[in-house]
Amino acid sequence: MKNTLLSLLFVVILSFHAVAQEADTIPISTKDLDIRLKRSPLPSRMGTLQFQPVVLKPALVNAKVNYWKTKTSVGININQAAFSDNWKGGGVNSLAIGGLVNYKAEYSKESYSYVSEVILQYGKVKNKAQLQKKTTDRIYWDNKAAIQLSKNWYFFGSINFESQFDKGFSYSKDAQGNEKENLLSKFMSPGYLTESIGFEYKPNKFFSTRIGTGTARQTFVLDTAIWRTNSNNFGVVKGKNFRNELAFQIVSSFEKEVFTNIMLKTRYNMFIPYDNFGHIDHRLDVNIMAKVNRYINVSLTGVGLYDRDTDLKIQGSQTLALGLMFTFPR
Repeated sequence: MKNTLLSLLFVVILSFHAVAQEADTIPISTKDLDIRLKRSPLPSRMGTLQFQPVVLKPALVNAKVNYWKTKTSVGININQAAFSDNWKGGGVNSLAIGGLVNYKAEYSKESYSYVSEVILQYGKVKNKAQLQKKTTDRIYWDNKAAIQLSKNWYFFGSINFESQFDKGFSYSKDAQGNEKENLLSKFMSPGYLTESIGFEYKPNKFFSTRIGTGTARQTFVLDTAIWRTNSNNFGVVKGKNFRNELAFQIVSSFEKEVFTNIMLKTRYNMFIPYDNFGHIDHRLDVNIMAKVNRYINVSLTGVGLYDRDTDLKIQGSQTLALGLMFTFPR
């Protein structure tokens, strides 16, 4: 009997608990109810925040803006061939060596710029039982200062110098079949000094065109007897060593990496004397350099020249070389 009563009591308590839970979960709308929260009996204070200023010492950086950008390239090329005395394939022992130094400095600040470039080239080849011969020989120094007038146009002034290091010869044979030299040129025979002012069009970093409306060129032939072996005498009167010309000049330059590790550099020069518009000189220099690795490169150089003071026909030269090239800064 007791067990029965306890069981009934347990069931009633569970039922009441379930009903209470259902009642607690009934949603009540509080929209129209005036519910006010009582103030907390616990005291509260708002403290004053104290901020202490932190003294920072200014850091002085000893840095200067460098408006100069320089690049120097030094290259050397060596070619050699040797054959034994009984070599039936034919050939001749030979040794050729060539060197190149190219220095370029650029200054740019606001609307003013200055560029100076030096190109020095020299090379020789020696074949067995023959005289030594030059393969390349050039001294070139160009300086240009410019002030920017608009986005792509500049007013410029330039001066450049060009000559060669060594004597230049043509070769013939005497009655015994031996080679003999005929002097054609030497250092400062000829030498060229050109001053120019005008306007330059430069739409981007790799292309520019100078329009030299006021250009003067001096041709030097310091060896006044060289006309005996070179009848043209580079346009200078025989026995004289100086000639001055006023002219209109156009100089266009292009220098860009056209493919990965392949650099194309060209320069075209047109010179029109004011006293003889029909006597126009042209010179085109083209250089393609392919970089094999950090130091080894292959270069192909070509020059086309038309100058009536040296020859009535177009002159050309071409050089293909594999060698070492060191560039600073790398």
